[in-house]
Amino acid sequence: MQGQGFVVRRTTEEDWREVRALRLEMLADTPLAYLETLGHGERRSEAEWRAWARGGSSEESITVVAIVDEGSAAGRWVATMMSKVPAGASGAHLFGVYVAPSHRGPAGVTDALLDRIEAWAATRGDTLTLEVHEHNPRARAAYRKRGFVETGRTSPYALDPTQREIEMRKSLR
Repeated sequence: MQGQGFVVRRTTEEDWREVRALRLEMLADTPLAYLETLGHGERRSEAEWRAWARGGSSEESITVVAIVDEGSAAGRWVATMMSKVPAGASGAHLFGVYVAPSHRGPAGVTDALLDRIEAWAATRGDTLTLEVHEHNPRARAAYRKRGFVETGRTSPYALDPTQREIEMRKSLR
């Protein structure tokens, strides 16, 4: 899928280096948004990164990325989202959402990735659910614009149980 100035596609095992680089960028840029520290991410093995990248094109999960052609053969990876249906869940969950600061807002990257995730998730259930940190109002506002609503459920933030994750859900029907 092509957007204005970028391509959206699923990851494959061969993308492991790019997946790693973008994940580390995510963890450095927005540490409270992910349930992992930068130090932990840096210590992951090549085998873990290969499995992560391979999972993007599996039957059970999807990871999509936006790649901008900046004159290089490979292009710059500027965004990613992942979804899967957790065991026992009735619909898909959204994880690992990141858009580089240079591509946030009106560029259309977020919408293009979320459109792809929602299409995949709709084949697996009626809803798409996510958790967002209580101190991330920018992300909460972006999800509201896309039709997500807060469910009223919260859970402790894994890296600091004194903080909360807020559950949001969107109907896909």
